[in-house]
Amino acid sequence: MAQTVRITALGDSLTQGYGLVADQGLVPQLQAWLTARGHDAEVLNAGVSGDTTAGGLSRLDWTLADQPDAVIVALGGNDLLRGLDPALSRANLAGILERLRADGVPALLVGLPAPGNYGPEYQAAFAAMYPDLAEEYGAVLVADMLAPLSARIEGGTAPRALFQGDMIHPNANGVALVVEQLGPQVEVLIARVHAGQS
Repeated sequence: MAQTVRITALGDSLTQGYGLVADQGLVPQLQAWLTARGHDAEVLNAGVSGDTTAGGLSRLDWTLADQPDAVIVALGGNDLLRGLDPALSRANLAGILERLRADGVPALLVGLPAPGNYGPEYQAAFAAMYPDLAEEYGAVLVADMLAPLSARIEGGTAPRALFQGDMIHPNANGVALVVEQLGPQVEVLIARVHAGQS
């Protein structure tokens, strides 16, 4: 009998489920998606509202104490909101991925788009960070967590149909779109866990 695959989602308020009722957040919706697809997987919520890449790195020991089989790393949004140097964010994410690789824990890296208000160089550096790190550390990649929402909005959907009032955090409908994109990559992650266990 195969054991349940335990996946920890290390992230910020987007992972934690800020502003949503308990079953509408990212982790419960992802859990439901995986269960519906027949996966014996448990997704643990290690999202902390307001957390930065530095915060995620600093609580990695605590996160790994649960001995997850795989980790979703979804950090960087609060670095963006504070305008932190992308080189610092990159170093923190590299520290997380380095540790996961050393421990033999497969990782899924989830990125976010940088707004243009910090200038094109910042935007480009931030955007390149996620694909570069995923390649360097052999992580599964979702380059832009919010891409499905952006695509819908560009197609004419009102932003308020997908985001909460702050226009930063997706509402339950927006989270469902995030999960549709994320789910298949989590399946890749699960396959890597099974390959490592066999």
